[in-house]
Amino acid sequence: MSNKKNNLRKTYLISKRIFDIFLSLIALILFSPLFLIVWIVQVCNKSISSPIFKQKRVGYQGELFCIYKFQSMVDDAENVLKSNPELYDKYKKNNYKLEPHEDPRITPIGRFLRKTSLDELPQLINVLKGQMSLVGPRPVVIEELNEYGIKKEKFLSVKPGITGYWQASGRSSVGYPERVDIELYYVDNCSFFFDLKLIFMTAFQVLARKGAY
Repeated sequence: MSNKKNNLRKTYLISKRIFDIFLSLIALILFSPLFLIVWIVQVCNKSISSPIFKQKRVGYQGELFCIYKFQSMVDDAENVLKSNPELYDKYKKNNYKLEPHEDPRITPIGRFLRKTSLDELPQLINVLKGQMSLVGPRPVVIEELNEYGIKKEKFLSVKPGITGYWQASGRSSVGYPERVDIELYYVDNCSFFFDLKLIFMTAFQVLARKGAY
């Protein structure tokens, strides 16, 4: 890579980090009343033991980190799903997704949080900690990383994001292997202006409630 491209890359990464910190702080302040309301509702939800869900995801350069979400599933959700072999097989074949109405793991409140994407709010903390960016490929679980095959390293060469080209393209309505091409397109073409475009595109997807599972 030439010195000019190196300098442009460094400038982009620095500006991206500053943008991440600034916008995340603003969002946390603006949404703090909503954050508090959801937290209280979650505390009162007897089907879960914690308002916040933590899960190991694969991050930048393969480093594992705990992603934060508002809990939308019952406790011991993985075993609940695996207890139904037929449904679990369908889950794997359907790009690790099930329709909300047939997924036994999701609570009634959780369905609302997912539909409105409110379950993603705590990931602003992941952004502030530097584990994620506002925009980037969606962080995957270890098992899901196999979908990227020999392109794993390329996929992991940028920070994962709360939103990205996949979310802006339809989120869960776009599955593998198409998702691989979409995420890698972002890796090849990421820029500050592309990031801004994806934030606005994602806002439209959320408002239209497209592809939310």
